Order: sequence, then C-alpha cells, then structure tokens
Amino acid sequence: MSERNEKILVELMKFSGNNVCADCDSKNPAYASYNLGIFICERCSGVHRSMGVHISKVKHLKLDKWEDSQVERMKEVGNKRAKMKYEERVPPCYRIPKEDDPHILIEQWIRAKYQREEFCYPERQSYTSGYFSGFLMKRGKEDSRYRSRKFILSEQDDTLKYYITEYKDPKAILRISELNVVLSPEKMSPYINSLQITFLKDGTTRHIYVYHDEAEVITNWYMAIRCAKLHRLQVAYPSDSQTELSKYLTEDFAKEGWLWKTGPRTSDGFKKRWFALDNRKLMYHDDPMDANPKGEIFIGHMADGYGIKMGVSTGVKDQGFSFMLTTPDRVYNLSAQSEIDRDLWIEVLERVIEKPLTAQDIAVSARLVRKRTSSNSISIFSPR
Repeated sequence: MSERNEKILVELMKFSGNNVCADCDSKNPAYASYNLGIFICERCSGVHRSMGVHISKVKHLKLDKWEDSQVERMKEVGNKRAKMKYEERVPPCYRIPKEDDPHILIEQWIRAKYQREEFCYPERQSYTSGYFSGFLMKRGKEDSRYRSRKFILSEQDDTLKYYITEYKDPKAILRISELNVVLSPEKMSPYINSLQITFLKDGTTRHIYVYHDEAEVITNWYMAIRCAKLHRLQVAYPSDSQTELSKYLTEDFAKEGWLWKTGPRTSDGFKKRWFALDNRKLMYHDDPMDANPKGEIFIGHMADGYGIKMGVSTGVKDQGFSFMLTTPDRVYNLSAQSEIDRDLWIEVLERVIEKPLTAQDIAVSARLVRKRTSSNSISIFSPR
C-alpha cells in the first residue's frame, strides 16, 4: 500500500505547479503539507512545522509513511488550487519571496498565508492603508547603541518621521518617495528582524538601521513602505501598470562586501573599505554599519565613459584579484578578496553599466554632482 501511495505522489508532482515549492518556487520539493494539500521544499517545511500541526501537517514524500486519506487530500488540492485560495488577494505592493530571499521574508510570507490568512481576508493587511506607526529600536548615528524611537509613516504627506520624544517635533522627516529599504538580517546580527533605510540627505547617502523583536512587525514596516511608495507612484504615473510600477518600490543591494581601493594617485596604497551597490550608487564605508558612506561613485552608462576590466592602472601595484572601474572623472583601482569575488563584482557592475539610465537615475546623479561641485563642500567622490 505504501509503495502504491509513493508512486501516486511521484505522479502528482509531475502536474504543473506541483513540481516547485508552493511557497518559494524552488524546484523539486521533497516535502508536503498533507492537510493543506501542497508540495513544499525542505526550507519551507521547517516554517510549516514551526506553526504547529493545527495549521500545517508536514511529511517527507519518500521517507515517511503515507495513508490513503492523506494522498487523497494531495490529489484534491495541489499547489495551483491552494494558491488560488491562500494567495487570492495578495496586494501588488507585497513582495512575494523567492528561494534565495532572506529567511524572514519567506517565514512571514508563509505565516501570512496560512496562519494569519491575510490574503483571504484583506482587512487583516495592516500595511496597506497608507498610515503606519509604532516603536522601533534605532541605532545611533555616532555610536552602536540602539534606542526606542517612535516612527510614523504617512503616505498622504509622503513622509516617514521618527521622534526622540514622542510628543515633540520629529528628529527627522524622510520623503517616502526618495528612500529605499532593505532587510538586513546578516549585517545587523544578532538583530535578525531588521531594516536598513537609505535615503539622500544634503547630496549624500544616509543609512538608518532599525529592528524589532517580532519578525511580523518589522516585515509589516517593510511592506507598509512599499505600499505607500506604490500608491504615490500610481498617482504620479496613472497610465503605468501596477506590475511595472512595482519594480521601483524597494531594491536589495545588488552586492555588498569588502574591497580594497586606492586613492587617485598611482602612489596611493590600497585601503580596505566596505562597498555596497545600491542601484547605480557604489558606496564605500569604513565599517558596514556606518551611518554615511566615506564616498560614493555614480555608475553611469557605458556610452558615457563608464567601464570595467581586470587589472590595475599603469604604475599601481597589483594586489591580486584587482580590477579597474572607469568613470569620466577618474579610474578606481579595486581589489577583491578572491578570484570568485572579483568576478562577481565585475559581473554585477557590468550589468549596471550596460543598463540604460532612467529618469530617476539621472535625478540621483544630478543631486550627487551638485554636492560635488558646490563651493566649500567635501566631494563625495573624493579619495577619503
């Protein structure tokens, strides 16, 4: 009987939709939630088990014994039918995770679907209203201490404010339309329920780091910012589709990590810096958690004099695993930690250089350049 059930499960997995995980789309799932009737991967099966058997009952497709009634449930439902129910009303601003996304995103997606049933009952989606408020632990600009701060998001005002004292004027007012937010569980460890908010201030980038003890709360903040950005874009660009506009809500850093760089002179030595590529801004810092980058390099299009290749400029001592980033202003000599890391940096930078500039890219470039060319100001492109 068990052999027959195993064969039936193998055949069911050949159906369209069943051959990938119902929650993250990873291929060839090895587990199933037999009460929900879905095929899932090993990673997502761990989240299902953590919710409790009153929500999801998990079995391995081959290693566990299957009863006839459980197999019948898998026949009845399957991934496609389950998605029609549990993902019926996913708002367009919600970031649906893929297998390589941070665990917090995948975990909260699964809990939102089956535990809280947010996409069956839209009134449970607290992040779509355009207004969101609460307390988050914020890292100090000058020190590494985290302090509780009141944050208020207002889509109508295009603002994200935070307060040191709740009933006084806000410490800072950020424009929602100009900020980016990324989940930062690895960088901000041990605070895995964390966000890095990045925005332009006075012509240079500012980073704010926040966390909350509850993963659901920090994920809801992330989604609330995305929803507010989408709603404002829909007003500004009414003829564009939601799918197209959703591409501009938030963007993970294309790559982060340590590199060594020289100054503008061939005699300058290499210094270790933390680099982060945020769309077309290549920022470098003394420390990964710095509030401001030490410098920023705008990455334009290849037709405008931007390029990248292996090696170093004439007269510069090769550190090994080196490459050159050429801009209209200067050549940056950079060195990675390994051959693989160097090739990854070159690949990701080449993709940016080959991509046409958008109107938003040009606006960011103009703001950075104004900082550089203004009188009595430190150049953000300087070799500090």
